[in-house]
Amino acid sequence: MSEPQFSVRLAQSEADILGAQRLRYRVFVQELGSDGALVDHGERFERDRFDVHSHHLILVDEARDAQAPDHVVGAYRLLDQTGAAAAGQFYSESEYDLGKLKRSGRRLLELGRSCLDRDYRGGSAMFHLWKALAAFVQERQIDILFGVASFHGTDAVKLGLPLSLLRSRYLAPEALRVRALEAGYQSMEVMADEAIDRRLAMMQMPALIKAYLRLGGVVGEGAYTDHAFNTTDVCLIMDTAAMPSRRRALYRGRT
Repeated sequence: MSEPQFSVRLAQSEADILGAQRLRYRVFVQELGSDGALVDHGERFERDRFDVHSHHLILVDEARDAQAPDHVVGAYRLLDQTGAAAAGQFYSESEYDLGKLKRSGRRLLELGRSCLDRDYRGGSAMFHLWKALAAFVQERQIDILFGVASFHGTDAVKLGLPLSLLRSRYLAPEALRVRALEAGYQSMEVMADEAIDRRLAMMQMPALIKAYLRLGGVVGEGAYTDHAFNTTDVCLIMDTAAMPSRRRALYRGRT
């Protein structure tokens, strides 16, 4: 593969959105085995009803054909309060009671469907997406970032070490502590605190969740078992005012 020529933008056309949905299919359906009512297996698009109400932040490799269906190599779906009102809810509300966040009076932004093409992981691609996300957050004066982040698989016992660490060390303060809905509720107290090997737990933690934790992220109460997506989800919450200053500078692309 030639050296990537990255650019990041909000989706500007139907081709951009289709490119994001095609990338999501490759990652969430082909790699992780997820499914959903609006997944198009024939044309290979992963989509749902929230897409039309969201902003789509896309990472493009300009070395690829802009009209090709795989020109998008990274994506984030951003749903603000206006979009959620039009959709009737935030996506996360199908898994978590967000009442505490919605009653806080603070500006909210839901992050979702974050993914990178397999060929672009481990390099600078995610950094480019983070910089653009930080600019979006700053421009719109967002106070709280949140969204569900996933572990692959639905066996809580196998995920017991990282889930227990999240509950033990990273539980959100009471004012922001959303709770998983009973329909899919999975306790994160799988192991006793004294049995948690923090180093091993972090090794088993998905990269995106670790990135959120480094930025001061905290988690809601309980995980949610999503059988359709073949995942166990946790709700990550980031208060931009509480973000560590050194990490905030990195997140915004400054050192």
